[in-house]
Amino acid sequence: MVPALIAVHIVSIVVWIGGVVFVTTVVFPIIMRMDDSMEKVMFFQGTERRFASIAKASVVVAGVTGVLLLQIEHRWGVLFTWAGIGPTVMLLLWAMFVFMLLFESNIFNFLFGGTAQHDTKKIFRILTTAHWVVMLASLMVIAVGVYTTHIMLMR
Repeated sequence: MVPALIAVHIVSIVVWIGGVVFVTTVVFPIIMRMDDSMEKVMFFQGTERRFASIAKASVVVAGVTGVLLLQIEHRWGVLFTWAGIGPTVMLLLWAMFVFMLLFESNIFNFLFGGTAQHDTKKIFRILTTAHWVVMLASLMVIAVGVYTTHIMLMR
């Protein structure tokens, strides 16, 4: 059962973070090249609407399989220790994404308020930067997770 859970866990993360990489490196550059503000907004909303359900499902699957793996392998005790740095940073990244996905519109309204309708170029520049930060953090977490898991396996 554990190998199947690991496989599902990893595939869900590939879909989730792969989507973040795609949006960051493909979708936002396309948006930034558009001149028409309404075209930018419509393209972003259409892309985001399609990807949001995929991202949410992937995050849920990653969370459920991650919890099951921690439970089955009796690894709860390593969280927030140096020995458990891999699962700890994965958990923190997952929690950040859950928060962002659950409160996405509230966060957007808090950050941009009424300016969203006035300066789309600025809004998309900020969103692009935020996506780069999130993407790079996600890739670093994956690297830490893979590295620490391979160290554990080699012992």
